[in-house]
Amino acid sequence: MTANTAEKLLTFQEYLCYEDETDNRYELVDGRLEAMNPPTFRHMLIAKLIEQAFDREISRLKLPWLCLKESGIRTGWRKSRLTDIAVIKAKDIQEFIDQSAVCQVSPLLAVEIVSPESIKRDYRYKRSEYAALEIPEYWIVDPQENKVTVLLLDEGLYEETVFTREEKIVSVTFSELKLTVKDVLAAGDLETS
Repeated sequence: MTANTAEKLLTFQEYLCYEDETDNRYELVDGRLEAMNPPTFRHMLIAKLIEQAFDREISRLKLPWLCLKESGIRTGWRKSRLTDIAVIKAKDIQEFIDQSAVCQVSPLLAVEIVSPESIKRDYRYKRSEYAALEIPEYWIVDPQENKVTVLLLDEGLYEETVFTREEKIVSVTFSELKLTVKDVLAAGDLETS
């Protein structure tokens, strides 16, 4: 569950420097801070599996990219979202290396893992913000619905393909990735791990 935690509208720069002496993590939405709940263990395990799969492909293909968990993405003048996973070009963060981990350039791929309180945020708000930012590929991993939706940017809008069960997830960014929906969702199930 998210909660508005500040009445004063913050600029993006104020957000980058914001400190409230807690371990809370926030997204910036139209200048307002929205506290983010800690992820569930299922969420973390699924994110870990995807991150490791992407890292293997980046390493195997010797790409100058990074796969980051829980980094931010600036999505507007007074907006910044926290991704579950983002694949970015290493050169795009070089000048910001000692600053808050918020990408100010569009990543190549973003992944969000849906939790009960993030359904509207992941399927609607982030989808429109990521399209406006021109993120070429966006995955929505939905453990509640047992599916992975891959959205590919086409003329400013996302075209979506839904994958279920044992279907191989087809990615433009990682065209040789060997990952099924079952593999991804099983990572969050301790009984099958």
